[in-house]
Amino acid sequence: MAEGKLVRLRAMGPEDADALWRWNHDPEVMRWTDDTYPATRAQVERRLADRPRNTYADVLLGIETLAEGRLVGLLALHGAEPEKGIAELDVYLGERDCWGRGLATDAMRTACRYGFEEMRLHKIELTVVPENGAALGVYRKVGFVEEGRRRQSFRRDGVWHDMIAMGLLADELVRA
Repeated sequence: MAEGKLVRLRAMGPEDADALWRWNHDPEVMRWTDDTYPATRAQVERRLADRPRNTYADVLLGIETLAEGRLVGLLALHGAEPEKGIAELDVYLGERDCWGRGLATDAMRTACRYGFEEMRLHKIELTVVPENGAALGVYRKVGFVEEGRRRQSFRRDGVWHDMIAMGLLADELVRA
């Protein structure tokens, strides 16, 4: 679908259920995500099988390494409306042995390039907790800038955390 220097983004299907189920049950992977309700492997497979085809408003893509063709994470561009040209981006790498290898940065650049060039988006937005330093660093490296802060809007382990709202315009994308 879309290729970067290290990763390929491709549609996800029921065959990806094992990886997705495993990632969603890894507390370290899910540390800063808001998907806290557990699902069985069968439910994950059914959700992927029943998921409608990717559309402008809702794109779910697997992150696959170019070198091995291994599924290592996922990302979603969602909430897009042609009248506004803005989508929200969610991303995570589920394979911990892939952290710190530049795959997330390449996946972000590739997804943003896809959003701007293929979807004709004007802006891509995301939110992140300040404590997630690795993600914050990736987002800044790609060109996202802080636009605001949502005070105490994310709860984890009984503690409320702020969320940083970030945005990226097409001409701000840092291409490596």
